[in-house]
Amino acid sequence: MNTTNASDDTATIATDDITGLILCGGRGTRMGGVDKGLQTHQGLPLAMHALMRLQGQVGHLMVNANRNLGAYEAMGVPVWPDALPDFPGPLAGWLAGLEHCETPYLLTLPCDTPGFPLDLVARLAKALVAEDADIAMVATWEDGRLQKQPVFCLLKSTLLESLVAFLHRGERKITAWTAQHRCALVTFDDGGAFFNANTLADLQHLAGKAAV
Repeated sequence: MNTTNASDDTATIATDDITGLILCGGRGTRMGGVDKGLQTHQGLPLAMHALMRLQGQVGHLMVNANRNLGAYEAMGVPVWPDALPDFPGPLAGWLAGLEHCETPYLLTLPCDTPGFPLDLVARLAKALVAEDADIAMVATWEDGRLQKQPVFCLLKSTLLESLVAFLHRGERKITAWTAQHRCALVTFDDGGAFFNANTLADLQHLAGKAAV
């Protein structure tokens, strides 16, 4: 594993060893069945916001999408559809990402959270190394309780075989799979940074926050 020294002298993962995967492969059911990653926020598709915000935090970028592949390819990064049929959920996107990941680590995040922290990857990487974990996952405080945000993860690409076996058993739940591995939780105080647009009303809420 390649490491660098952060400002606090804590070993972390070299940026170029991480591939970022933007998850755009869902049905968008709660948004009326639209392709969520292509919905406009501040004049740009949500997926483009994610790509621009993640650029610089990782060495490589790609998108997981199942519709409108040409529109995503026009964003200038590789686009990979689910390896499994019928929109089986985020883990299918993770599988597509791991199958095409050429770096030791994969960072996953959804397309519908355009305000995620600019130090997201750095903090996950530090925790993964410090705790000798296989996966580092975001957690936030909500109503006084620590809430996992399992789609925001940094994981070792060597977990591909484990994920294949899990999905082939018909399992689909992210937390059930991550529980099989050493997982570091990284707490972010600003839960609002992980607000995601599940509905058109949520998208309007994001637009209102950006206008303030």
